[in-house]
Amino acid sequence: MTSTGGNETVVSTAKTQADGTRPLQEGETLLEVENLGKHFPVTAGLLRRQVAAVKAVDGVSFSVRKGETLGLVGESGCGKSTTGRMIMRLLDPSFGKIVFEGHDITKMSQGRLRPLRRDIQMIFQDPYSSLNPRKTVGAIVGAPFRLQNIEAKQGVKKAVQEILELVGLSPEHYNRYPHEFSGGQRQRIGIARTLALKPKLIVADEPVSALDVSVQAQVVNLLEDLQDELDLTYVVIAHDLSVVRHISDRVAVMYLGKIVEVADRADLYERPMHPYTNALLSAVPIPDPAERGARKRIRLQGDVPSPLDPPPACRFHTRCWKAQDICKQVEPPLVELSPGHQAACHFPENTTVSATDAVAKAAVAQAPAPADDPAEPTE
Repeated sequence: MTSTGGNETVVSTAKTQADGTRPLQEGETLLEVENLGKHFPVTAGLLRRQVAAVKAVDGVSFSVRKGETLGLVGESGCGKSTTGRMIMRLLDPSFGKIVFEGHDITKMSQGRLRPLRRDIQMIFQDPYSSLNPRKTVGAIVGAPFRLQNIEAKQGVKKAVQEILELVGLSPEHYNRYPHEFSGGQRQRIGIARTLALKPKLIVADEPVSALDVSVQAQVVNLLEDLQDELDLTYVVIAHDLSVVRHISDRVAVMYLGKIVEVADRADLYERPMHPYTNALLSAVPIPDPAERGARKRIRLQGDVPSPLDPPPACRFHTRCWKAQDICKQVEPPLVELSPGHQAACHFPENTTVSATDAVAKAAVAQAPAPADDPAEPTE
């Protein structure tokens, strides 16, 4: 094992000897999701037979490197939260694979998942409903120690008070109840509970959408500071592109259960290639009135199709101003059009002719073969 020096190396070596695995270095893949999907059955009749399925997530693939923040964005109902809950194994996937630290956890039993919960934690959207109103802050933040049978060196109370200080709360809040706090303070309590067992990966499901705008920046800055201090990795689920731009290293854009574009933050916001991403970015408010007229607002026609019966081939073609016949017949593959920038579109924007040709070749390669003509005689 390669040493990095300092106390950090000693801790890493001790862990390697304990579980037999090499600790990941900065930039290595921590989480890998491959063709992940979740279909919710729709039943009818006295026998409750399945008659259809809601294709909430329908084959998404991405990876998250250690120490980075991946933003997952899209309209409401596109499957962002369902994807996050499958990563947490709060929902069982219908198909696909989830690999965490090189271990396939897709079909892992709850008993084997229990110790893994220490490494993967979640920040929930609503700070009002995610905290038990009958429990004190000390009991809420200390619950992970009890559930995982972990004894803190200086006692659970001392450990909880240190965590409260870490997230910007006072140790005196230990004996208070959730109703005594504001929304921003409640979200800090939820973050403190998430940090109790020092996880490696945190899935943040709309962590600031339920908060006032004045408090959102404080919580986002807190998450960034904690990432630097505790070496955390985030998957941030959000629909606010301004928040995602501030906190994310890479961004994945979802539409109707599919990922349509993945790129580094700066590249995505400066050169969006998928028409849907362009439409999303055109809706971001611009504070400076002088700059508002320089950008054209793209207004999508029609409503988002139902995941019960999504459009064939490209799911965005019913609302896309660039759609042609091939968009209705062949699903565009997620292709790397420039280094680190992937898009799933037959007619991508802000790209080169050679990249567009690469999309066409990939689409032809995956298109179904034409059926044999029955009129042709066969030997």
